[in-house]
Amino acid sequence: MRVLVAMSGGVDSSVAAARAVEAGHEVIGVHLALHKDAQQTREKARGCCSLEDSADARRICDKLGIPFYVWDFSEQFKEAVIGDFVDSYARGETPNPCLRCNEKIKFRALLQKGMALGFDAVATGHYATIDSEGYMRRSLDENKDQSYVLGVISAEELRHCFFPIGDTPKPQIREEAARHGFSTAKKPDSYDICFIPDGNTQAFLGSRIGLRPGMIVDQDGHELKEHDGAWNYTIGQRKGLDIKAPASDGRPRYVTDIDAASGTVTVGAREDLAVTFIEADRLKFLHPAMDGEFSCEVQVRAHGSVVACRARVDRDNDTVSLELEGPLSGVARGQAAVLYLPSDDALGDVVLGSGTICATR
Repeated sequence: MRVLVAMSGGVDSSVAAARAVEAGHEVIGVHLALHKDAQQTREKARGCCSLEDSADARRICDKLGIPFYVWDFSEQFKEAVIGDFVDSYARGETPNPCLRCNEKIKFRALLQKGMALGFDAVATGHYATIDSEGYMRRSLDENKDQSYVLGVISAEELRHCFFPIGDTPKPQIREEAARHGFSTAKKPDSYDICFIPDGNTQAFLGSRIGLRPGMIVDQDGHELKEHDGAWNYTIGQRKGLDIKAPASDGRPRYVTDIDAASGTVTVGAREDLAVTFIEADRLKFLHPAMDGEFSCEVQVRAHGSVVACRARVDRDNDTVSLELEGPLSGVARGQAAVLYLPSDDALGDVVLGSGTICATR
């Protein structure tokens, strides 16, 4: 099988490539250039996709004796990920850019180009598994499970993907990389948003969205403070509100709602963040059980809590309604709701599919 391995320059994709070679596949390593002005080093970039990462990926491919290429997806990334990120915040949502990158770039765009060039599959260093029936499961390393950020790919794309390291705990992956003599064995994981090198998300958004003054109000609609833009805030935010007058009960305030159209940011007590109903659209179906009405579990953040729910899929309107058995806190529009079927075997939970949260109550 001809396999493209997406080489991020980290330890996970390094071992994924090594395992693909050991399995007897014809392997080519590809590093995705996502920025025209990529930072030179990981320390400056704070995330993935630096020039240092590209050089590390090339060294791993040289060591494995496989071809290495850099493919420029910077224009697609700018539109599909950065543009979506800015537009989503402008609508009062809280997007996950890594999730959109997986959906639009690391799988869709990479697969389309790879298949056009005659490749059979794409392999990555994500922590998830695919069972014998072709369905996605959680990683066996629960601490590193990345099935949430993969739940937005399509069933057709999943048929051409595999995740060579998803059945192995991260410490063992680092040990395996060390045995291969890979320079990435002790390389730290990437963090933060790769296209915001200094980590200042508010400054990044402010320069692109601009001033849109509005009011911060309490649950009764009383005006507390004027702000420069609703994009400065996210659901569940506590710090940085800079409200001088204390709450009447003396308790901390949290952002509980954002109305980007009017510029109104509502704050309240912690318990005001709890939701027991979620509606999501832009559905992705990864398993036949995601249809009609069914019981499952839902996760709304990459490392967030999982709660049991009753789901109702409306295919005509491309939505799913979720009645939660217990409350979730800080759920924001724009986040992904990934649905799981708890596993009764030795593998991880089954990923049923996902939607993008459009309403809560």
